[in-house]
Amino acid sequence: MSVLKTSLRNFLAHKGRMALSAVAVLLSVAFISGTLVFTDTMNTTFDKLFATTASDVTVSPKGASGDETPQTGRPETLPAALLEKVAKAEGARNVRGAVTSLSVTVVDAGNKNVGPTGGAPTIAVNWTPNELRSVEIVSGHEPRGPTDVVVDGATAEKHGLKLGDALRTISVTGDFTAKISGIADFKVTNPGATLVYFDTATAQRELLGREGLFTQITADAAPGVSDDALKAGIAAALGDGYELQTAAEAADAGRAELAGFLDVMKYAMLGFAGIAFLVGVFLIVNTFSMLVAQRTREIGLMRAVGSSRGQVNRSVLIEALLLGLVGSAAGVAAGVGLAVGLMKLMSAVGMELSTGDLTVKWTTPVVGVVLGVVVTVLAAYVPARRAGKISPMAALRDAGTPADGRAGRVRGGIGLALTAAGAAALVAAARAEEAAPGSAWLGLGVVLSLLGFVVVGPLLAGGVVRVLGVVVLRVFGPVGRMAERNALRNPRRTGATGAALMIGLALVACLSVVGSSMVASATEELDRSVGADFIVQSGTGQPIVPQAQAALEKAPGIDHVTEYRWLDVTVTDPRGKKTEEGLAAADPTYPGDLRRETTAGRLADAYGPGAMSVGSDYATAHGVQVGDVLTVAFEGGKPARLKVAAITSDQGNIDNGVMYTDVATAARYLPADRMPHSLLLLAGAKDGQETQAYQALKDALAPYPQYKVSNQADYKEELRDQVGQLLNIVYGLLALAIVVAVLGVVNTLALSVVERTREIGLMRAVGLSRRQLRRMIRLESVVIALFGALLGLGLGMGWGTAAQKLLALEGLGVLDIPWPTILTVFVASAFVGLFAALVPAFRAGRMNVLNAIASE
Repeated sequence: MSVLKTSLRNFLAHKGRMALSAVAVLLSVAFISGTLVFTDTMNTTFDKLFATTASDVTVSPKGASGDETPQTGRPETLPAALLEKVAKAEGARNVRGAVTSLSVTVVDAGNKNVGPTGGAPTIAVNWTPNELRSVEIVSGHEPRGPTDVVVDGATAEKHGLKLGDALRTISVTGDFTAKISGIADFKVTNPGATLVYFDTATAQRELLGREGLFTQITADAAPGVSDDALKAGIAAALGDGYELQTAAEAADAGRAELAGFLDVMKYAMLGFAGIAFLVGVFLIVNTFSMLVAQRTREIGLMRAVGSSRGQVNRSVLIEALLLGLVGSAAGVAAGVGLAVGLMKLMSAVGMELSTGDLTVKWTTPVVGVVLGVVVTVLAAYVPARRAGKISPMAALRDAGTPADGRAGRVRGGIGLALTAAGAAALVAAARAEEAAPGSAWLGLGVVLSLLGFVVVGPLLAGGVVRVLGVVVLRVFGPVGRMAERNALRNPRRTGATGAALMIGLALVACLSVVGSSMVASATEELDRSVGADFIVQSGTGQPIVPQAQAALEKAPGIDHVTEYRWLDVTVTDPRGKKTEEGLAAADPTYPGDLRRETTAGRLADAYGPGAMSVGSDYATAHGVQVGDVLTVAFEGGKPARLKVAAITSDQGNIDNGVMYTDVATAARYLPADRMPHSLLLLAGAKDGQETQAYQALKDALAPYPQYKVSNQADYKEELRDQVGQLLNIVYGLLALAIVVAVLGVVNTLALSVVERTREIGLMRAVGLSRRQLRRMIRLESVVIALFGALLGLGLGMGWGTAAQKLLALEGLGVLDIPWPTILTVFVASAFVGLFAALVPAFRAGRMNVLNAIASE
């Protein structure tokens, strides 16, 4: 009990010094708890949506996937005659046909796409009484004819749509216009999709090409009939060849489709929270190490009056336990707020999430508190052991703990060994000839080199800080030299504080090198390989509708337009081995629009009658040579025997592994309604008419806002923007670790000011002004921050260089060090140090000189 009382008293006595460490725990736990709450809420939202929209049993065409946009632009269908068969199945009632298509674009009277921008789809549906399960018409009426359309309320509000407004729907069957007859609100949360409803005949005709077809047939179970029994009855009535799902199975399938996206988001965010926790460990270690050093005399007195080593050890660990509990509890509460903030942010970019679905499972606070407490106690373990080793007589003679030179030498040896091992692993990754073993070496190298730098940091601090002192501090005269000596006074503390900042900046530097190299490699590949003047495609992966392609082909100044259609095929090699492959059906002008190197044959010959090409990796794996004949089974068509006319090199990073054939060849083996539409179009301008052709293509596509025309400069800029946006998201998440590192600098300085109270008082007494004192502390902070930045940026560039060499195996062969970014981060680190020192410097400047001198 006395140990607990002592711990509580010490904790409360030093609560101000504990605050920043508690904030570090709070931020890390908040990020973890917020991530769990956010992903659980997303699961709840979609679960409610699936439960509301699913019928007891749904019949779909075999192999159909409702969440994908088919390359034909038309979903798989069922004949309307099946309705009667399903209706006669035992236990079936309320049997209805559904028409659903994701291959549509809806534009308003101003030709603006009213579809979502955050990745959710635009869905066109036929209106049936089933829709009343999930939506209710709040204005107007349901669609009653070909000129009526109902739109969801969120879309109407976002785009200012009202009853009577015209909406044009673009599909592969053509464009048609209808006026808004009704607005429907969801009874549950709509995660962001745009929905438009038509009457059944219009939906069939305009979305599927003709009446008498459905994409699904739904049935409810009669009273007393289970879903499984109804499914069995319908299966007996229909026979094989159809996909049947109960409501529960449909919900499970929906969850499985979302699981990949949600898991990537969840584990990525948890990974960044883990990095913040790692940085927080240094802050906690530093805090307790300094508190133990400052309380050496007090601990010595406790030992002198009978406290054992174990009691002193437990006292410090109990303080850590209290810190972990307080920080973790506050972090769990803050995590709920963070989850709400993330939901608001997602709503702003197009994914609607309602706070009414906020889900906080009991496991979330348990995980947050347990993790926060365990990490805090483990971080405090070494300082606690150090406190337990303080002897009573040594404590009474000295105000601090003596340094252990042997421990420093052992630590240095271990650190150098780890660093050398990490460097060797990074070199092995850079020299790897295959991606899988190279990735393993890279991961090992990152971990070992990071540990090595952390361990050897105190040894590096002496040399690096002296160099930085010469470059940065000496210009400030005696104040600068004192700041340098203060930073060198405790290399272990300086190393730990700099290491916290080092981790975040190492990741920033690594990702900057990788991102910049990716852009440089892709740009070089585009310059070398792409001969087309213009590229036309949809940002959402929708195929090019025939009417848009026809408009492009008529544009003035265009020399040619090359189609690029994607087909899923099963290829049988000469030895009889079957594999599923991707086959690109293109026009004979494609080899000029995309210059692919060949290892055998000529790519132009692959566009002859009955010919194709294969990639070099496939050719090697299957023993295929030019002149061999492969059997190609087209999905939905007839098998073909095609002669290999060329083998393309898979050393680049465009179209690697893709097989090619002529559009006309594919058309001979596929029915017209099974032939995919162009995934993208490549166009060449007539000589000297590039500018006019560029504008002509844009004008031709003006009625189709879902497509974008890009010249090569546009395409490179889009690539840079995409990589830049991804990196900005990562940098934003890494900012949490950097914030915690900044708190570590603040805490270190604040505690060192307390530790040097008497010294500060003496310096003030002999003439050091308040301004000079504040400058000294700020300069000390700046040099510690620059020390951490120098280590972090150097380490990160090493990681990034090794990663780029590994990516070169996938065709990204250009190493590009973004020096402007690196230098900007280094300079910004000085300002981070300056900011971190503001409060400690201000407090030091306000000290009473006499009281400071009199302090023990």
